[in-house]
Amino acid sequence: MISESENLRRREANYRPLTPIHFLLRSADVFPERVAVIDGARSFTWRQYADRCLRLASALRKRGIGKGDTVAVLAPNTSAMLEAHFGIPMAGAVICALNVGLDASTLAFILGHSEARILPAKRILACFRRCASSERTIRYRIARGPDF
Repeated sequence: MISESENLRRREANYRPLTPIHFLLRSADVFPERVAVIDGARSFTWRQYADRCLRLASALRKRGIGKGDTVAVLAPNTSAMLEAHFGIPMAGAVICALNVGLDASTLAFILGHSEARILPAKRILACFRRCASSERTIRYRIARGPDF
C-alpha cells in the first residue's frame, strides 16, 4: 500500500514556491477585478495593480536597472511605495526603502552605503532629496514618474 505522504510529494503539478511576485501575479490572474489596494480616494484592482508594478519594472529596465542593482525609494506609505516593493524586484533589482522622516544627512549616508543607482521620489520631496544628495557625493540618477 502506498502511503498518503508518498502520493502528495512535491511535483510540478502540486508545488510551486509562493514568492511575493508570484503572489501578485497569481492574485491578478485569480482575482482580476477585486480591489487590491486603496490609497485615499484611489483604488486599484489586482489586475491594475499588477500592471502598474510591471510598468515600473519595465521602466527601470529601460533605464538600465537590472539584477543586483539597488533602487532607493523616498516616498510616504502610499500605493507608489507598495508598487515599488513589487516592481523593483520584478526588474531584478533590490529595493532600499527610505523613511521620509529621516534627516538629510542620514538619508545621504544610507544612499551612499546602498550604492543606489536610481532614486525615484515624490515631487513634493524633491527639495529634500536634493538636500540629501548634496550632503555627500552620491552617484545615482533621480527619476520622476507620476506617483514618485
